[in-house]
Amino acid sequence: MKLDDIDIAIEKTGRRKTVSIFIERDGSVRVLAPIKAADETIENAVKAKEYQIFTKLAKWKELNQGKVTREFVNGQSFLYFGRNYRLSIVENQVVPLKMTGGYFHLDKKYLNKADKVFKDFYRDKAEEKIKERLKLIEEKFQTKPSSIKVLELQHRWASWTPKNRLTFHWKCAMAPIMVLDYIITHEMVHLKYPNHSTEFWNELDKKMPNYREHENWLKQNGVKMSL
Repeated sequence: MKLDDIDIAIEKTGRRKTVSIFIERDGSVRVLAPIKAADETIENAVKAKEYQIFTKLAKWKELNQGKVTREFVNGQSFLYFGRNYRLSIVENQVVPLKMTGGYFHLDKKYLNKADKVFKDFYRDKAEEKIKERLKLIEEKFQTKPSSIKVLELQHRWASWTPKNRLTFHWKCAMAPIMVLDYIITHEMVHLKYPNHSTEFWNELDKKMPNYREHENWLKQNGVKMSL
């Protein structure tokens, strides 16, 4: 559907009881609705929140002014667990990319596929760190995840499935450790409460009382977590 000149994606799911509207990280608008919700009901819900949608989109545009366009050249900075490290182009390195001496070192012969090399590096390091942090975090929970994967997700930092599988974006390797802990804790709470219900947020607050601080960090800095 359209709201003025804005395209809105509608997704119906059996796990929802109400209509919810989200502004994704790329600025797109997505609506999640109960599978039996009539189109008219969804349209009315969107129109009722027209002001909030435009307000959030304006905020999104403001935040995206800080978007960083990175180039694979000497001196370019790249985020790694909350800190910026500069890139050094080297030759005859055993591995395509490594972190040492406070620098990213990229072998010159991999410059033509540096984007993939960095993503592979982030994916491996994110999986390693997430499993390490999860050992500490899951002690607070009765239900444990059945598997952990790190992939390229579209608009989410992480996701879960009803089979208790957790998937994380490789960009999580760019977040500070405490923000990463928030992302993990958020998904762990979903193992008990699938939706963002009042019960979900209450449980998250119990497990991580300062979660809003880390949630705000993502809102303010998520746009910078890119290649």
